This record gives sequence, C-alpha cells and structure tokens, in this order.
Amino acid sequence: MLLRDAVDRFLRHLAEVRQLSPHTQAAYRRDLEQLLHHAGEDSVDRITDLREMTLRSWLARLHRQGLGPRSLQRWLSAVRSLCNFALRQGWLAANPAAGLRAPKPDRKLPRVLDVDAAGEFVESPARGDGDERLQLRDRALLELFYSSGLRLSELTALDWSQLDLGAGEVRVTGKGGKARVLPVGRQAREALQAWRRVAPPGSDEAVFTSLKGRRLGNRAVQARLAHWSRAGGAEQRVHPHMLRHSFASHMLESSSDLRAVQELLGHADISTTQIYTHLDFQHLASVYDRAHPRAKDKKSEPG
Repeated sequence: MLLRDAVDRFLRHLAEVRQLSPHTQAAYRRDLEQLLHHAGEDSVDRITDLREMTLRSWLARLHRQGLGPRSLQRWLSAVRSLCNFALRQGWLAANPAAGLRAPKPDRKLPRVLDVDAAGEFVESPARGDGDERLQLRDRALLELFYSSGLRLSELTALDWSQLDLGAGEVRVTGKGGKARVLPVGRQAREALQAWRRVAPPGSDEAVFTSLKGRRLGNRAVQARLAHWSRAGGAEQRVHPHMLRHSFASHMLESSSDLRAVQELLGHADISTTQIYTHLDFQHLASVYDRAHPRAKDKKSEPG
C-alpha cells in the first residue's frame, strides 16, 4: 500500500465513518501532509517502509524547524492514528509510532485574580450605569461564576430547574456528560433571586438571557465580562475561565483539600487540578518572603 493512498483512505475514514468535524479533519490533513512531505524527501513510498527510527528522525527535524511541543504532540498523534488504522486494515504488522513520545510542553500557570480583586469585579455591575435589569443579570452571572467555579458552557446552558436557591445548590452537566452538584454562596443566591424578579417574560427556562428572553451564548457572556473589565478599570482583561481559576485557587488556598477542589471543578484527573497547588505555593512563598526574618533582603532591612 502506497503511503499516499493509505493517508487518503484514512482521511476518508475520518470523514465518512467517524464523521469528525471539518475542523478536526483539516487538522489531521495538515499533519499528515507534513508526514508525506518528509516521506517524499527521504524516498519513503510505502506505508510498510515507515520505521520507528525514521519517524523519530522526522520528529526531530520538525522540532529543529521550530514546531513547539504541542504541535509535535498533535503531529505524532495523527501519525499514530494513521498507523493504528493501517494495522486494522492489515497493511502493517506493528505500529512504528507506538513507542515514540513528543517533548512535553511547559505547563503555563493560569492567571487568577486575588481575593480582593475578584470580590470587586463580581460586584462591579452594582456600581455601573445603564439598564438596571442588565446590571442585576450581570451581577448574578458574575457571582455564580465565582461562587461555584462553573465552566462557561455550563453557565450558558444553565436552566432555572437546575438551581435550588433554597438549598443553595446548582446541578450542572460537565465534560463527558458527567453531572455534579455544586454549592451556591449566599451572595450569589441573593443576586440570582434579584435577577429572577426582573427577568423578561418567557425566560422561565434559561437562567441567563437577553432582555428579550433569548438565552445568552458563550460570546455574549465573554463580551459582558470584557465590558465590566473596562468599566472597572481592571489592569487585565477578565475572561470567564479566569473566574473559574480564581475560584479554584482561592478554595485550595483556604482549604488545602485537593480532592474536594477536583470534585468541585469536575476534573476527571487530579493531575489537572494539581496545577493550582503551584499557584498556592506561589502565594505561600510570597508570604514567606515578606514574613520570615531570614528570607528578607538585607539591603531592605533597617540599620
């Protein structure tokens, strides 16, 4: 089987059998075109000519050409998927990419607001000008975001039937269809009750709507957070995930209970939650530097 033919058959499989989105198909196509380009340069014509050392050399070549770790991981994943498909078709006896690993990307720490800044931000609609109903809606939206650490998609999909304001709970469905029940703080409950009293007719289902009763989408919510960032003169633009990050960081800083924070965030893998321990350590380190007598810079000490 010619390598070009194998790639074409695999891409048709992704489109017709797996029915992946056009965006995902395009990503596979780009990565596999790179594979074909290197194969052409090294006269590798047939899929059975692929060897682990050959793929390793191409991976190193892509790295030298400036591809970052995430792009290399995506390329290797596409090649590995192609070879697994070839295995199932009987074109290969083993997957030559199975033992290869791309370099791990540096994990960037998420940006968070400190406790005071988060409090000021979620209260900013109460100090704003304009339609009072929009201010009440946005205050409820921001309070719930920060109170319960929701994902943006969870917030925009939220219906009133998922909220039990008397019990202070909200039920959401996260990634993989996994449901979880989260606490809703007092100030968020009060803000939600105030918004519900003035919400437009016909908005009995969706919690957050326009003044015409249409459910807000993700971009509309992002725009409202950007609006309140500008209105409050924030030093950095506040985006939805920053409130979720801030919720997680502040919860961990106060409780040190990593498992509980994992459950609240709906993370399947605790390693995803562990990134917030680095943020917590940064906070502890800054406290240490300010407080410990042996940590202070001698130049700053009097006398």
